[in-house]
Amino acid sequence: MQAPSAPTAEKIADHLTEAVHEHKVLPGMKLSEDEVGEIYSVGRTVVRQALRRLAHDGLVTIERNRGAFVAKPTIKEAREVFEARALLEPRITHAAAERSTDADIALLHRHIDDEHAAVHAGNSGMALKLSGQFHIEIARIADQKTIETFIRQLISRSSLVIALYWRRRNALCESDAHHALVDALHAHNGEAAAELMREHLRDLVTQLDLRDQPEQFASLKDALLSP
Repeated sequence: MQAPSAPTAEKIADHLTEAVHEHKVLPGMKLSEDEVGEIYSVGRTVVRQALRRLAHDGLVTIERNRGAFVAKPTIKEAREVFEARALLEPRITHAAAERSTDADIALLHRHIDDEHAAVHAGNSGMALKLSGQFHIEIARIADQKTIETFIRQLISRSSLVIALYWRRRNALCESDAHHALVDALHAHNGEAAAELMREHLRDLVTQLDLRDQPEQFASLKDALLSP
C-alpha cells in the first residue's frame, strides 16, 4: 500500500487558517516550526512557506529571532477593523441586493441553517466561522472583486478580534439579523439591506469587551489535532 503523501504548504496554511477561524489556535499563540512540522510530518521548508502565506493574509506575525505567532490585534486595531467594515459592508450589501439571484438567496439560507446546526451542536467556533463566511458570501454576490478582497481580509482580522475580545455569552451573530438581511437582498431593496448591515455591525461592536485579555493557550498539538 502506498503511503499517504505529505500535505503541501498550501494545505497546511488552509488548515491553520481554519483553526484560527474556529478559535482552536488563539491570538498570540506561538507556531513553532519544529512543532508544526511534527504535527503535519513535513520539513521546515514547507512549514516556512505555509507560515509566510499566513503572514501575507495577516493571520500570523513573524518576528526575527523569535519565530511565528498568531497575530494579536490591539484594542486600537480591533476598533479600526470594525470601523473599516462599517464603511465597506453596507455599500457592498447595497450592490448585492441589486444583483442577487434566487440561487444566491438559497445559498445564504443554507448558510444560516449550517450556522444554526453548529450552534445547536455546541460548536461555537464553527458557528463564528460560518457567520464570517456569510458576510463574505454577500460580498461575492455584489461582484466587486477589489472590495471583496478587502472584506475577506477584514473578516480574517475580525476572527482574531473576536477570539480576544468577544463576550462569550453572546458569542454569535443574531440569527434574526442574518435572516433580515437575506429578506432585504431577496426583495432587491438595496437601501434597506445597507441599513440592516449598518445596524448589524453596530450590534456586533457592542458585543466586544475591549479590555486587555489574559492569554490562555492549550498545546499547539492538542489545538490542531482536536476534532
